[in-house]
Amino acid sequence: MGKAARDWTQIYAIYGMEEWQTLVFLLLQALLFSFLSVLFLLYFNPICSTFESLFSALPAGAPRFIAGFTGSVTAISAVCLFFAAGNIFYSSVTLYWEMAQRMVNVVNDWSTVKTALDVGCGRGILLNAVALQLKKEGSSGRVVGLDRKKNKTTVSTLRTAGIEGVQEYVTCREGDARHLPFADNYFDVVVSGVYLHTVGKEFGHRTAAAAAERMKGLGEVVRVLKSGGVGIVWDLVHVPEYVQRLQELRMEDIRVSERVTAFMVSSHIVSFRKPCQQIFSPSEVRVDWRCHNIC
Repeated sequence: MGKAARDWTQIYAIYGMEEWQTLVFLLLQALLFSFLSVLFLLYFNPICSTFESLFSALPAGAPRFIAGFTGSVTAISAVCLFFAAGNIFYSSVTLYWEMAQRMVNVVNDWSTVKTALDVGCGRGILLNAVALQLKKEGSSGRVVGLDRKKNKTTVSTLRTAGIEGVQEYVTCREGDARHLPFADNYFDVVVSGVYLHTVGKEFGHRTAAAAAERMKGLGEVVRVLKSGGVGIVWDLVHVPEYVQRLQELRMEDIRVSERVTAFMVSSHIVSFRKPCQQIFSPSEVRVDWRCHNIC
């Protein structure tokens, strides 16, 4: 089960789908619109007659056009909803696994990695990808999976680690990405998959307050990285903000992948390296990795 190439049935059998409620909702809506569009097709003439009685003041042919237009929009809506459901399922299963493999490939030598962290580990797809890489390289390292809901996720996450045969490499912790429960300069590698965009969502995704919370999370990733350590973040929509902040924090080797559509929006992988040494001139101010004062 440690092979990089897998089909979606293997991945789904191990990890399932975390946000399955969204998929079910979309599918139910798609079926409803499909049913309505079939009704429009089968009973088009009676529906046109009904529209003519309702819109008798309109010019001749207008009610028929309205009925046809309504039926077309209903059918197109059904197709769009099915597509959205398919994309979300693909993003949660196959694409998530593929992006996890791409993220672990960013690190050139896992044999030297002793400590790694997955911020927002969830079901453990990325967490176990890191653990599998450590096992493959014969490393004695360990990877910590951090999640906001430890009691809810720990059992399932450790179960998937057991299925993958990497339970001895994995530990789970509960914590907030904005206040990581680890010392400065603790991890050789920090990864995060489609999680940072959820930090601060209680303030609204597009607000300055939410952006400030996301930057706190990113600042914590930088803080807990060792000098020379590698950070790898795959996230949605807000990657340009991360790149700008990483540049302000003087991270090195900042790289952004090509655009990948995930969960119906734009996503990118951004990777960076924490400088081995911070050299300050007398006029410079030391950087606060925690980003407490961003607004």
